[in-house]
Amino acid sequence: MNIAKAAGLVLALLMASGCAGPRLDDGQAPSAQETFAPADREKMPDLAGTAIDGRPIAVHDYRGNVLVVNAWASWCGPCRAEAPDLSAVDTALHTRGVRVMGVDTDASGTAGAAFAREHHVTYRSLHDPKTAQLLRIPKGLVSPQGYPYTFVVDRQGRIAAARMGRISRAELTALVEPLL
Repeated sequence: MNIAKAAGLVLALLMASGCAGPRLDDGQAPSAQETFAPADREKMPDLAGTAIDGRPIAVHDYRGNVLVVNAWASWCGPCRAEAPDLSAVDTALHTRGVRVMGVDTDASGTAGAAFAREHHVTYRSLHDPKTAQLLRIPKGLVSPQGYPYTFVVDRQGRIAAARMGRISRAELTALVEPLL
């Protein structure tokens, strides 16, 4: 088997063991991460719509900041496990120009809002129940069928890192720091 096929198989197995459907798991799904040199960064699409708080939200609202975009669902164990770490980064690095924007993929906006309250989420989340906004992300960076996944966007609006699976506060901070 050639290297490309083997890498594809490994990535598929990693994604299959994460949150790929409406089920609960232990929050310890494996992850895959890639960072991009400035010359290789693709533009982050302007995901936009209504947040779970009922107000408008868009990627362009965060222009000029380092932006962390995290796709999640309330039924996803790793999503629940990482929510406190995302909030901690949002709070700790806010004054340095880091913002976090969630993308809630729950069918019901009330489920996403309940998740945010229960987990004391400090950042706003776009409600994207049919993943129409998430499907605008450049192909091949993550699997849109598995949650959670995270993008780190530089101050110029380009994707500097993509992460499939749960991300910790330390891992996220390490991805964000070079962009500050």
